[in-house]
Amino acid sequence: MTKLAVVQRTPAFLDKSKCIASAVDAIAEGASGGANLVVFTEAFIPGYPSWIWRLRPRGDWNLSEELYNRLLNNAVSVDSEDLNPLYEAAKKNKVTVVCGIEERDNNHSQGTIYNTVIVIGPDGRLLNKHRKLMPTNPERMVWGFGDASGLKVLDTPAGRVGTLLCWENYMPLARYAIYSQGVEIYIAPTYDSGDNWIGTLQHIAREGRCWVVGCGNLMHTRDLPVDLPEKEMMFPDDEWVNPGDSIVISPDGEVAAGPLRKEAGILYCEIDLQKVGLAKRTLDVVGHYSRPDIFTLHVNTRPQSPVQFDD
Repeated sequence: MTKLAVVQRTPAFLDKSKCIASAVDAIAEGASGGANLVVFTEAFIPGYPSWIWRLRPRGDWNLSEELYNRLLNNAVSVDSEDLNPLYEAAKKNKVTVVCGIEERDNNHSQGTIYNTVIVIGPDGRLLNKHRKLMPTNPERMVWGFGDASGLKVLDTPAGRVGTLLCWENYMPLARYAIYSQGVEIYIAPTYDSGDNWIGTLQHIAREGRCWVVGCGNLMHTRDLPVDLPEKEMMFPDDEWVNPGDSIVISPDGEVAAGPLRKEAGILYCEIDLQKVGLAKRTLDVVGHYSRPDIFTLHVNTRPQSPVQFDD
């Protein structure tokens, strides 16, 4: 059996050091609760830039720049020592960790941020990073476009793990690419929430015949930093910016745990990976229920670079 710990906690908004420290504590807590797979939400480090849904693209230009600069300075690089505490926590607690980050590209531009999800093995090694293929609507004001070099399913002690971020899960071909690699635990860190989103995750579980983990964002206006520029203008009400709705769904589409709504916590769930193979007896969209003589999918997994230097 695999035991999941789905972490639904408010990040220390736009403070990467505190977010990382919070993640380290949650990894230890999840492991002490018996979990061997610990999951965090989309952009947990340093917090999802929710202001993008409340600003006018041109009318709030200066404010957008001020907020972006703050986000850029708190984004993390996988090539630096930023995430070492997470790697060490995974190794110390012998757990696999899946975590959403905002990744600063230090290889090329030094100024582009990607919405990225990383997978860390129980030996503390970075196993994979996947950059969101298509930022959703105003997300394109802050995030670049990812490629498919990280569109992988990984063998871990917890099972075969694959990830897609938020509305990537509405991309049928991206889902199919994950299914085709024998995913057992399909992880969907997300900013979305609500009954329609939960219904989407249930459909994915039934379609892919896999366990689905939705890890939601949790944020109330009182959790936003007091020095956030124009906070009262963007968030005038005492309200939930996002209620969370973390959930675990079985391969037959039934809710196994959650949803955790409007509260912080860790959602634990024991899952039986044997149910994945059994569920595919009647439907296997990349196996006996596929028609490769009619439909085929080609995925370009080569890393994409804006420049190539030839010797």
